Amino acid sequence: MTAWFDLHDGWTLAATPHEGALAEPAAALHGAGGLTATVPGCVHTDLLDHGLIEDPYLDDNETRLGWIGRTDWNYTRSLSAEVDALAGGTPTERVDLVCEGLDTFATVLVGDREVGRTANMHRSYRFDVTEALGEAGARPDLEVRFDAPYRRAEAERDRLGPVPAAYDEPYQYVRKMACNFGWDWGPTVVTSGIWRPIRLHAWSTARLASVRPLVSVSGDGSRGWVSLRLSVERTDPGRDTELTVTASVAGVAGTVTVPAGEDEVALDLEVNDPELWWPRGHGGQPLYDLSVELSAPGVVLDTWERRIGFRNVALHSAPDEHGAAFAVRVNGRDILVRGANWIPDDTFPSRVDRDRYAEAIDQACAAGMNLLRVWGGGIYEADDFYDVCSERGVLVWQDFLFACAAYPEDEPLWSEVEAEARDAVVRLAPHASLAVWCGNNENIWGHEDWGWKEKLAGRSWGAGYYLDLLPRVVAELDPTRPYWPGSPYSEGEGVHPNDPAHGTMHLWDVWNELDYTVYRDRRPRFAAEFGYQAPANHATLRDAVSDEPLTPTSPGVLHHQKAIDGNGKLARGLALHFGDREWSYDDWHYLTQVNQARALTVGIEHFRSTWPYCTGTVVWQINDCWPVTSWAAVDGAGRRKPLWYALRRVYADRVVTVQPVDDGLTVVLGNDTDTEWVTEVAMTRRDIATGSELAASSHPVRVAPRGALRVPVPAEVSRTDDAGGEVITVDGAGERAWWFFARDRDIAYSKPEFEVKTRVIGSDLRVKVRAGVLLRDLVLNIDRIAPDAVVDSALVTLLPGEEHTFTVRGGADLDPEKVTAPPVLRCVNDALATSS
Repeated sequence: MTAWFDLHDGWTLAATPHEGALAEPAAALHGAGGLTATVPGCVHTDLLDHGLIEDPYLDDNETRLGWIGRTDWNYTRSLSAEVDALAGGTPTERVDLVCEGLDTFATVLVGDREVGRTANMHRSYRFDVTEALGEAGARPDLEVRFDAPYRRAEAERDRLGPVPAAYDEPYQYVRKMACNFGWDWGPTVVTSGIWRPIRLHAWSTARLASVRPLVSVSGDGSRGWVSLRLSVERTDPGRDTELTVTASVAGVAGTVTVPAGEDEVALDLEVNDPELWWPRGHGGQPLYDLSVELSAPGVVLDTWERRIGFRNVALHSAPDEHGAAFAVRVNGRDILVRGANWIPDDTFPSRVDRDRYAEAIDQACAAGMNLLRVWGGGIYEADDFYDVCSERGVLVWQDFLFACAAYPEDEPLWSEVEAEARDAVVRLAPHASLAVWCGNNENIWGHEDWGWKEKLAGRSWGAGYYLDLLPRVVAELDPTRPYWPGSPYSEGEGVHPNDPAHGTMHLWDVWNELDYTVYRDRRPRFAAEFGYQAPANHATLRDAVSDEPLTPTSPGVLHHQKAIDGNGKLARGLALHFGDREWSYDDWHYLTQVNQARALTVGIEHFRSTWPYCTGTVVWQINDCWPVTSWAAVDGAGRRKPLWYALRRVYADRVVTVQPVDDGLTVVLGNDTDTEWVTEVAMTRRDIATGSELAASSHPVRVAPRGALRVPVPAEVSRTDDAGGEVITVDGAGERAWWFFARDRDIAYSKPEFEVKTRVIGSDLRVKVRAGVLLRDLVLNIDRIAPDAVVDSALVTLLPGEEHTFTVRGGADLDPEKVTAPPVLRCVNDALATSS
């Protein structure tokens, strides 16, 4: 009674003229019978596969590919095999074309008959093609004709009038991935294509049109409920058929009848003592198979299966004596969020499969993260993303797809937004990892602070979406999850949307204007965005840029820096901490990566030290979509930058940091575990040149579960008359904490002296470094000589006489002399040492 046919093979792609014209070089692709096309995919990836364009990720090739987004394209394939299979199989009453993602303005034809039109990349579509297939006769071709995105977007801009945005591109006028149009970390590659699966579905009588499992648990966790809300679609002959829905989960089953002529039904299942789903670090992640079956007398019509988790999620945003809190609450517990923002992992999202999602999410987990925020200028990710997050215990904060612009609320955009939101909420609702729906990224803030009000002159800008439409859709379709109007956002009449004492805050003044030590002056309740730039790892940059020589300001390096005055801001940061000088490429690359890691370390350590006042940090950003200088911790080739290792340290379950308080210092111990932390902390002021002890103090401590403890550093340890020659170490509480009294430019570093021994163990190489002088921020840049090798640690600081062993996975065959020489093995001393 039901059959599915994947339509992923046999496609051809051709450029098609609009009003008799084709832009060069599209004309060369017209009338030659078409190119073989990969589906799912997009025009760019097909042209790249055929060698007809240069890789847009390399050098400045991107700049010569704008014509693709200004060209109409036509995908075509035959449906003869599917029609024959339908004719030879069990007769069905209805055949639908199911399109999970068409990018963006498509006209769909079967034979000569138009069966549907689309105007939204972020929606799925289902078109009844039963009659069209019957009429197609001997030529049952399927055509998907895509209008040029730029033409349609610019026409809407002309119709509605310009509204403000972060970039001079028309992304806010169409429902398409905003960062397709370029961002301060991404290329401008405006795509078209069948970017998600496309299939035929043949069925009879009725099908499950939507299934929404609303999952909740009792306050004590002893009972779990799955409230199923189902809708069915019937064929005309099926209108008079009584249907049965059966559902089962965790050994509990239930059945409900759908009376003839009815299309909506509810079914509630109660599970005793379910195992609760928790974020990683707070418990396990048990997932239960939920099965739903739709049947008519004597026949199964349709089935639906997903994995769900039993948990409650909420936002705690109550007013308090400081302003208003913001905390992600799971199963009644406020979670210390250790997170990062997530952008599309590839400019061409069809290239991201489950394995790639798993690799990236595992990198986030290995860095100690428990939340990823899917940013509003990208996409609603594939189900695989949320599945992997559910398996790993990573919470997902999902933005609706609005970012950094005023968005018109006129038709047809309003209706498209509503249909898109309903589609996304229903599709993503089963995933246990999904914890927060958020209305937009920075648009409420932008309206308040970025001069939009004067430019808009009273026109709509998106408030109706964020404060009316979207919360209504979430309340109707997914009432088990909280909705937050925007990021940043502050509840309360007259409260600034980016008020640090209320709700969520974005902190961008540091990167744009100030030194990163200013983070210590900020007191957000929840830091939802903040970051600092550094270039991609050398191997990634070298693969993407053919400049000879490679320099901080060579053309290709500058092209892969999209932020306004990005290199100038990097230079300002270097001057503040390492001195104002002309840096070699090797020094620039290393020190900017160190500075990025230092900046986020300062911010996160400070914010985390104020727990539970500040309940979370979501750094910008975990990943990149191409090779670029950006705020990412993992570059566009999947290589970990030094920042990733710094995040692993400050996002550990237990951390110890040194914080300046008034005119002294305080050691803050954070314990994000369920077990009391009992240890003894040794605070020592030392001579940098020799490592010898100048003053010391020892303190037994007990840190409560999920708590923080502040221990003042005694004056004899915290005060120095030689800021450039002394340092404080804090030991006994896990990884050592450091406090340098002076900036690097003012520290009298010795020239690096160390002994190195290497040893091969299996396929790995062990590199043991024994310091002869204090060595600061040792990094083994193994990608310089082995792009596929991975090193286990970075940013290691050693006192004279101390040792550290780096493990290079897959490095057994490397030349030890190259591994242990600059620019592979290096530290701050290499760039700044003034004496031997």
